[in-house]
Amino acid sequence: MKKGINKSAYPDTDLVILAGGQARRMNGINKLLQKFDDQIQLIKIHQQLKSHVAQVWINSHRDDSIYQKMIPSIHCYQDDESGFLGPLMGMKSAWSHVQADHVLFVPCDVTYIPPKVILKLHQALAKNSLAEVAYVEINGQALYPFCLVKRSSLATLMIHLEQKQRSLKHCFAGLHAQVARFKNHALFFHSINSMDELQQHQQLKFLH
Repeated sequence: MKKGINKSAYPDTDLVILAGGQARRMNGINKLLQKFDDQIQLIKIHQQLKSHVAQVWINSHRDDSIYQKMIPSIHCYQDDESGFLGPLMGMKSAWSHVQADHVLFVPCDVTYIPPKVILKLHQALAKNSLAEVAYVEINGQALYPFCLVKRSSLATLMIHLEQKQRSLKHCFAGLHAQVARFKNHALFFHSINSMDELQQHQQLKFLH
């Protein structure tokens, strides 16, 4: 375990940044390499969470050499199946690579990472012995891809993918999902899904 992690606070946890989508509404740009705020998304996410996890991974189908040039310690993996099958496939594929039995998944387009998010997700998960996932909710809005998942969830993930059912919300219902709730009244967009949203996010942040 790296320095900076309180070993007694929660089990070994790896971080996976989900960046395996096509970003169709962003003209195909790699959102992880964009600046939504004053930092490139990869740098922002890595800096805020690296000291709280064992390893950092990126689930992506491109630009591995760029990621590794920016952060030499980073690990990368692709989806087990091609075809841009969504975050559920990125999550399922993680378990072939990560060593830890818990993974914090973070979407590459997230704008705000709450303080102590990993600790609070672990605390939420611990509330129900049957729970295999806990996800983040900010200002009452669920961010299903921003979640802490146990390795034991793999069988359920595989069943949903085999049935071509890729909704995280639907899948998580079968994993006895718990919720870690956060507030941030200065927040306009939880994640950026289009060029319009990016422009609005930057303008509102500047005005705020």
